[in-house]
Amino acid sequence: MLGRWLALRRRGVMGINERNGDYVLRYNRRHLYPLVDDKLLTKERAIRAGIQVPDLYASVESEHGINAFLRSLDQYHDFVIKPSQGAGGDGILVITDRFDHFYRTAGGRLLTEDDIKHHLSNTLSGMYSLGGHRDRAMVEYRVTPDSVFGAISYEGVPDIRIIVLCGYPVMAMLRLPTRQSQGKANLHQGAIGVGVDLATGITLEGTWHNQVIQRHPDTANRVAGVQLPDWNGFMEIAAGCYELTGLGYLGVDLVLDKDKGPLMLELNARPGLNIQIANDAGLGSRCAVVERHMEALAAAGETETPSKRISYCQQHFASDILPVSA
Repeated sequence: MLGRWLALRRRGVMGINERNGDYVLRYNRRHLYPLVDDKLLTKERAIRAGIQVPDLYASVESEHGINAFLRSLDQYHDFVIKPSQGAGGDGILVITDRFDHFYRTAGGRLLTEDDIKHHLSNTLSGMYSLGGHRDRAMVEYRVTPDSVFGAISYEGVPDIRIIVLCGYPVMAMLRLPTRQSQGKANLHQGAIGVGVDLATGITLEGTWHNQVIQRHPDTANRVAGVQLPDWNGFMEIAAGCYELTGLGYLGVDLVLDKDKGPLMLELNARPGLNIQIANDAGLGSRCAVVERHMEALAAAGETETPSKRISYCQQHFASDILPVSA
């Protein structure tokens, strides 16, 4: 056991205690957490900053506003309802179409307006929120995944997580829904994590239940060697989220819409560590490289723009071996 731990340390693999003590607590000031824990605050701030996000249609914070809230959605045939302070995908309701007086969900169920009201009431009561506190509900544009994911994803919307240290993107992962995850891009529910080369945006091997895999279990297609379109667009959004929030250690979750391109979905001040398995690389070693670079800049009295930060990381953290199919 000790030998394995030492081997991981030599590879710069970050453990949860290191993440919490050396990065989350050190770089993330507690009073800034609401900017990422509250999705509505995040979205409103991103819109003001010019960061591309799924369009916000409406929001509601009290039961007496639910009827007016629903009427404001009459012009939309499809949308997504989210708890503002939800976590892990709980409480998200995806409506794909209207059928007479019914709402059709992504899973094909038909819901009545009373069903939607009940869901909204539960959301406002805090059923899906962090800590069970009173919450708000928001409705936004329903993302349609780019066709590039057609062969390597099962239903749902794949997303990309980029870990950012003080504005430097240090590691990226594509999360692909599976049948087991019920179309959700959540690794804990059975989605696949696929490493992404920072320099090119080409996918690497994947991880499923902490095991390295080469093929998607539902489509049987290889997950490596896929070129993600507009990769620099993803990197620019991720790098800019440091200025957006002031939080130094972030997980930036993004999606690729077939019409709108890269969009920032949400932010996480305590991102998980499975991304290291997907990339076969250690977060600790990459963060240490960035920290030494920042110390050198500070000693010289210099700072870097987001584009310079991206270039630095793409030069230093490019994958050594890209898939042959790339």
